[in-house]
Amino acid sequence: MTTSNARKPSTVVSTEFDNLVDLLRWRASIQPDQILYRFLADGETEQSNISYGQLDRAARSIAALLQLSNPCGARALLLFPPGIDFIAAFLGCLYAGVIAVPVYPPNPSRPDRGLGKFTAIALNSGAQWALTISPLLAMKDQLLSGIPELQSIEWLATDAVSEDRAENWTDPKVHGDTVALLQYTSGSTGSPRGVIVSQANLIANQRTIQQSFQSSDQCSGVSWLPMYHDMGLIGTTLQPLYAGYPFVLMSPVDFLQRPVRWLNAISAFRATTSGGPNFAYDLCVRKVTAEQMTSLDLSCWDLAFNGAEPVRSETMEAFAEKFEPCGFKREAFYPCYGLAEGTLFVTGGTKLRAPKTLRLQASALLNHRVIEAVSEGLDARTLVSCGQTWDGQRVLIVNPETLCSCPPGRVGEIWIAGASVAQGYWERPDVSQATFQAYTADTCDGPFLRTGDLGFVKDGELYVNGRLKDLVIIHGQNHYPQDIERTVEHCHPAVRSGCSAVFSLSVDSEERLVVAAEVERTFLRGCNSGFPRESERNSAQPEPEWASSPETGSSTDLGEISSAIRRAVATEHDLPLHAVVLLKAATIPKTSSGKIQRHLCRAGYEAKSLTPLHCDEVT
Repeated sequence: MTTSNARKPSTVVSTEFDNLVDLLRWRASIQPDQILYRFLADGETEQSNISYGQLDRAARSIAALLQLSNPCGARALLLFPPGIDFIAAFLGCLYAGVIAVPVYPPNPSRPDRGLGKFTAIALNSGAQWALTISPLLAMKDQLLSGIPELQSIEWLATDAVSEDRAENWTDPKVHGDTVALLQYTSGSTGSPRGVIVSQANLIANQRTIQQSFQSSDQCSGVSWLPMYHDMGLIGTTLQPLYAGYPFVLMSPVDFLQRPVRWLNAISAFRATTSGGPNFAYDLCVRKVTAEQMTSLDLSCWDLAFNGAEPVRSETMEAFAEKFEPCGFKREAFYPCYGLAEGTLFVTGGTKLRAPKTLRLQASALLNHRVIEAVSEGLDARTLVSCGQTWDGQRVLIVNPETLCSCPPGRVGEIWIAGASVAQGYWERPDVSQATFQAYTADTCDGPFLRTGDLGFVKDGELYVNGRLKDLVIIHGQNHYPQDIERTVEHCHPAVRSGCSAVFSLSVDSEERLVVAAEVERTFLRGCNSGFPRESERNSAQPEPEWASSPETGSSTDLGEISSAIRRAVATEHDLPLHAVVLLKAATIPKTSSGKIQRHLCRAGYEAKSLTPLHCDEVT
């Protein structure tokens, strides 16, 4: 596609719009030829672009076809590789009044990878359609073989839809209360949670992002973030459409393979806005070479947002120090906090103001108290401010046990309220009620969204301290440990059911995943564990009762279990493991009621007190 990219004078988004359909129709009418999105093949070469007018026509074409057989409110899975086709299909769903369900696309070379996640989302959403592109459509039979419950889904290659169909589009008259999408947060293979995001939620969050980012049609942006994820879709892909500025997209894989591609695109397209999770900045620090830096000019970059996983001050400092010679400004860093249940954005700082940090006593934080550290010792921990609320949103810190508001200087659960808070979880009324309809016990204030995150507010700014729930965040993606544990316990008969723990920890300023799992006693009786002999061990470590058993097997047995766990977690969750720790039966920390105590397991791993039978750790 080739069109002019001349910009019209500054245009202000009308507050009368309560949905994205009317917003895009308006932009297509006043700036039809202005290019909105460009996509870089291999992260370097422009492969395609699309203007507001072309995007509107593509969305109407797809919507017209959907309207032939689906009523408003039907669900459509979006299975796309990174690119403009995903955006057209997403907006096509909204133009038809169909609920979009972004899903991680299958890998053409490994269609079984992530199949359990895809199946769970498809079943929970009750999707009638699966939208994709022609090459992936050819995989349909292979993907769905053996899953009779999904045979009724109708597949459509949107890249094959004629634009002539646009003339047959009928305006569905969507409004603020119309459901726009289901954003699945856990990627669960057992009990996925689809966050119900309305048109009004989207508009409210876009307005909040625009105010906090100070977005205008004079901005420009670059993103490699996956579009099926809330930060990639709502925070980066839709904000340029809302604020009216051009945007450059690339594949996450292309960024991960060669991180300098992200910075090259910012430099070449003079992007003012870009960002990602903390690991992305750390990756650039470690992987971008001095030679690659010689051609970078990052002086244009004045908002480098950092969110979706814990924000680390040491990473920002290292990035700023390394790329300051390329024109990067330290004050461009913009830590922020959000979650899918809040549509996305909740808090953020002030543009071009250096992020605030607090150095606190780590031991006090463990007891939910906020006390500033007086030295740089081991008991000190630095937290980065995630800024303040915007556009009327509220944040409250609440004791998660008493449900009473916390006084200043105390850590509690982060509760939020405002127009961006989503409608609940799809087909999960009980969980929705508990999560989205919370009231304080002392003042009956509410309703609030319970985030499950721990933090505190100081001088009007939010500091996130941890997670009340054992949510694991790796590379900006949320994962429930129960889901991964379920995979671990079904991958090999030697793994004890209900006796595994998944947790993350920081290794070289990056979150890594660890699995600890108990091994069945019956398996160990025929297994050479590799446990050290008495002369090789610390005498304080008791020899396990099975160690002297005369029955021994192959010395690779425990290694085979570890390999099976790694393969299963990679296949089902697309996650690498930092370590697999195999434990003797009945040794994993549990509560008196039998619940896994993941925080104690993590502490034991870090203190090297778990006395594993086998530990397979990446070094």
